[in-house]
Amino acid sequence: MKNIILALDTATEACSVALLHQDRITFEDELSPRTHTQRILPMVDGLLKNANLSIKEVDYLAFGRGPGSFTGVRVGVGVAQGLALGAELKVVPISNLTTMAEQAYQELGATEVIALIDARMNEVYFSQLVRTENGWIEKVKEQVCSPERALVQFQLDTDKITVVGTGWAAYPQFAEQNLPLAISEITLPSAKYMLALAEQEIAKGNVKLVDEIEPVYLRNEVTWKKLPHKQ
Repeated sequence: MKNIILALDTATEACSVALLHQDRITFEDELSPRTHTQRILPMVDGLLKNANLSIKEVDYLAFGRGPGSFTGVRVGVGVAQGLALGAELKVVPISNLTTMAEQAYQELGATEVIALIDARMNEVYFSQLVRTENGWIEKVKEQVCSPERALVQFQLDTDKITVVGTGWAAYPQFAEQNLPLAISEITLPSAKYMLALAEQEIAKGNVKLVDEIEPVYLRNEVTWKKLPHKQ
């Protein structure tokens, strides 16, 4: 019997939930940058009710662990912790940048992706990813940096690289370079595309208990490391 996987994400302006049940994917996406806390649980409840499921029947909970806005990532992690704790679920943290790469693969057939999310303050959340038989690997490590710093790290060794995320349009420095890149219309992550990534992580055994999950802010990575007694 296949796993039932619930995914949720609030790390960016998008608020989304998705469910994999009996080989069928259902999902809901909203643009609600200031109402994530009010919307995410009703969206989860609605998806489960439409599938005639309770949260306790879910096998795994995937969630967008960041990078993204400080508040959005924090909301997503908090909701994931609450649901997982109450239903005793194992959790699967998923990168929001990799989620957009997976959407580019599913929709466009892209196998190499530059992911850029506008991080404000003249910075972007950035990574460059390549799809292999074992899933996505980072060609350039996930980071927060200036557009200029991102540009010098682009590895343009093929003319088949797709760009995803809000970062490209947010900063004219990117377009001014006239680079040989395919600019997609994928701008924000969706929980729908976390499901396939979660299946891959589950198959590899990369799941966590609720007290092991942590947000990824990147900008505050030093501040938010675990305290010594929690190592």
